Amino acid sequence: MSLFNAVQLGQVFPDQKTFVDCVPKQDPTQLEVLYEQARQQPDFDLKAFVYEQFTVPTPAASDYVSDTSLSTAEHINRLWDSLTRPADVPVPHDSRVALPHPYVVPGGRFNEIFYWDSYFTMLGLRESGRTDLIRDMLANFAHLIDTVGFIPNGNRTYFLSRSQPPFFALMVQLLAEIDGPDVLTAYLPQLQKEYDFWMHKTTVTPSGQTTYQRRVTLLSGQSLNHYADDLTTPRPESYRQEIELTPDAEALGIAPETLYRHIRAACESGWDFSSRWFADEKTMAIIHTADIVPVDLNCLLFSLEKTLQHAYTRAGNQAQAVDFSYLASQRQTAMLDHCWNDETGFFHDYDAAHFQKTSALTLAGAFPLFLKLATPEQARRVHDRLKADFLQSGGWVTTLNHTGQQWDWPNGWAPLQWIVYKGLLNYGYVETANEGRNRWLALNDKVFKATGKLTEKYNVVDAALTTGGGEYPNQDGFGWTNGVYLGFLMYNA
Repeated sequence: MSLFNAVQLGQVFPDQKTFVDCVPKQDPTQLEVLYEQARQQPDFDLKAFVYEQFTVPTPAASDYVSDTSLSTAEHINRLWDSLTRPADVPVPHDSRVALPHPYVVPGGRFNEIFYWDSYFTMLGLRESGRTDLIRDMLANFAHLIDTVGFIPNGNRTYFLSRSQPPFFALMVQLLAEIDGPDVLTAYLPQLQKEYDFWMHKTTVTPSGQTTYQRRVTLLSGQSLNHYADDLTTPRPESYRQEIELTPDAEALGIAPETLYRHIRAACESGWDFSSRWFADEKTMAIIHTADIVPVDLNCLLFSLEKTLQHAYTRAGNQAQAVDFSYLASQRQTAMLDHCWNDETGFFHDYDAAHFQKTSALTLAGAFPLFLKLATPEQARRVHDRLKADFLQSGGWVTTLNHTGQQWDWPNGWAPLQWIVYKGLLNYGYVETANEGRNRWLALNDKVFKATGKLTEKYNVVDAALTTGGGEYPNQDGFGWTNGVYLGFLMYNA
């Protein structure tokens, strides 16, 4: 048995991510030989061996002591430095992909930069006056695009087979609001490469057919995108959980490689995991993420196309600007055709494998308001549905489905609070937007005063109870919660 299998299946660490973030103190090949020799000894202790041969990571900001006499905003402003990492010095055999500039990590077990988290963290950095870190983090993402070819899930080697929701264009727009519109042309090469990754990355099937990995042509002939991953193996950072889930999938006739492919695609979505990806909206073993055309992903790609249109216009390339205006218009039409459900008055994901909208009602349906794709009438109906079904005592609940998954009822997440808030403001629903904002801020304040922490997610239905679901305990820190809190505090419509 390899050392990796022994550690991950033997539960040496409570969290599977810990071992893949450990740094071996010698060449892994030599270490494997040493392990094979050592494990033959009758008194062999695997955990002691790991601690002797590896540098074990400590959680981000684990040494930070909160002062609950401070306001929540003061706490966040003090916490930024504890969540900031200097430019990386490459370390042999480290899973961390070195970045050339400082960056903010989410917190807790997440001690690296994460792609879509960072946009919401930047919202808070702007309000804290830390524009230096916004520039540094955007430069890091540009560096990843130039060196890796895209922005991975995070700067770890085990994340290099997938991306995350494409917020790079929104980050560029954010910095352009601070430094001026020349930011658009400065990052134009990377914006184009980001687009090429989502639209043109290909894979070759066993029969030799080349297909677009993250793009699907619908029966109508229109083209939209879905999440994917280059690999069909268990994720190293969740190895045991996926090995243990495999028999359940096989009993349902699902091949392990198919299971792993769809799990990895869900991780690229950032919603890992949610009933929106399950064929019956309740069973993890029949996850089918890569079959689904997500409304939020395609809204973000619409935003990328519009950003490229503006960037090419500013660069004086009118032909390319016209092309991207057309592409954005085509995507908007395709989304309204396939994702709007007139019966429910809401935007749904589209199941490309079964040629129908999914029935799941989720906050992803607010993205067309956030990025201004919806018609005024559609926005009115989405607003009514959000207010009636999703607004809870602590903010907006992620889905209406009670499954125990962390991206389902009763949990609320900071990025989605911001998406709904801005989306409602875009269509003039100021009172409802502020009601959700105020309830979320009050919940954040209550938890901070009681615990000294801002956490990754919250139970927005019953504040007396903690959040549930997920592969790991609720994390504190926490980058995007901090960012959205400050954004809300400073942005009261």
